[in-house]
Amino acid sequence: MSLLQVQNVQSAYQESQVLFGIDFTLEAGESMGLLGRNGMGKTTLIRSILGLKSVQGGQVIFDGQDITHAPADKIARMGIAVVPEGRQVFPNLSVDEHLTAFVSNRHNSKTLWTPARIYELFPRLAERKKNLGSQLSGGEQQMLAIGRALVTNPRLIILDEATEGLAPLIREEIWKCLKLLCSEGQTLIVVDKYVNRLVDIASHHDRQLWTRYLGV
Repeated sequence: MSLLQVQNVQSAYQESQVLFGIDFTLEAGESMGLLGRNGMGKTTLIRSILGLKSVQGGQVIFDGQDITHAPADKIARMGIAVVPEGRQVFPNLSVDEHLTAFVSNRHNSKTLWTPARIYELFPRLAERKKNLGSQLSGGEQQMLAIGRALVTNPRLIILDEATEGLAPLIREEIWKCLKLLCSEGQTLIVVDKYVNRLVDIASHHDRQLWTRYLGV
């Protein structure tokens, strides 16, 4: 059984329909890249999967369970983590507090992501571990947002605008991280505008398919 199944999902904001019958499946260990112009519905799709946006039609099935209308906190506990657009780190928590507060292993993962391992992945965070979220650069906040998702040891990570607004050197570091996660079998959905990078990490992608799905 596929880890994630999205079946004929439709979503709207009042009278404005955004998603027009989305269908795809994602197997455990696969990665998917989402491409598209602003306003095409990529974030709406993510929010629909996460339980943050009501679905008007269709189903979202995760690990064999229908989560279409499940609350967002239950979906998170089932093993879906998000690195949101804009990072959304807590300004008054330190790097170390972010990572220790979210540590979890609800799914008995054999190779755990711990704060110590996150610091190995992102040495810059280790140097800034006592700094508050508000004292970090945009790139450091993105590293922290990825680390915060990883320490929950999720089965699926969704990254919305993975490298948006980051300096070129930081973007390279993020793509290197994502490629490592793919090589280790982490299931990913990655939204980004850098087509060649998405092609490099994604198990499957199809811009024309998404254009048709989103009704553009």
